Amino acid sequence: MDSIKQALDILKSGGPQRPTSDIREADTQIRSVQLNPKFLESKRIVAHGIGPQGRYYDMLRTQLLHEMDGRGWQFLAVTSATAGCGKSVTACNLAVSIARLTARSVLLVDMDMQKPKVAEYLGIKADGGLLSVLANDAGLADVLVEANLGRSKMLVLPGEAIHSGSSEWMASESMVSMLQILKREFRSRIVIFDMPPLLLGDDVISILPQMDAILLVAGVGQTSIAEIKECQKHLKSTPVARVVVNRVSEVADSYSTHY
Repeated sequence: MDSIKQALDILKSGGPQRPTSDIREADTQIRSVQLNPKFLESKRIVAHGIGPQGRYYDMLRTQLLHEMDGRGWQFLAVTSATAGCGKSVTACNLAVSIARLTARSVLLVDMDMQKPKVAEYLGIKADGGLLSVLANDAGLADVLVEANLGRSKMLVLPGEAIHSGSSEWMASESMVSMLQILKREFRSRIVIFDMPPLLLGDDVISILPQMDAILLVAGVGQTSIAEIKECQKHLKSTPVARVVVNRVSEVADSYSTHY
């Protein structure tokens, strides 16, 4: 927590001069919550312990961290071609798995403004989130949550649903400013972004230049070869660190068509 307190002190003191359009500085302490293992398992978040399913995410974690460390990457975007492929479950499990490493720290950001699921899957009651920060209605520390599970802990920036204009927020100066703050003040952390599905709008495409790498999630019986090829067209300029094939799908409740 020392690095977090240091980052908050920098934010409170003003830090480096930033444009007045940047997001509001944090002025409160980060809220801490205790996660419930049984609830997590009911949402298929299984990477908090040692088991057959958890080991799968541990292997993914090790492979990703090795590549990210070697390439100096910090920002990892998790997306899928369409809804129902398990991207949010994958993002949450990967973050929980990383948090179990005593020498590593992780920040999980819910950037799916149409169907934010991170707080729901982790059992966190969020009071504000990403949109509040972008709209300058709250500072990062107002909405960040420290999620604890045994000796493991991670930071979570919950999402907030918006019915229109999500791609405009993705490409906004406020978003660029927030990402710069995350990169600078939380540089010791791997930052995982749970993104919307790639092919359901331009949200992901608009923010790809800000990401270091992509984790693409495909669902068995859910993702077609044609959709994978279409994703490849959009991901030519951003490295794809891994493609994960999920056997269990999320509930594919429909996304809005006005992405």
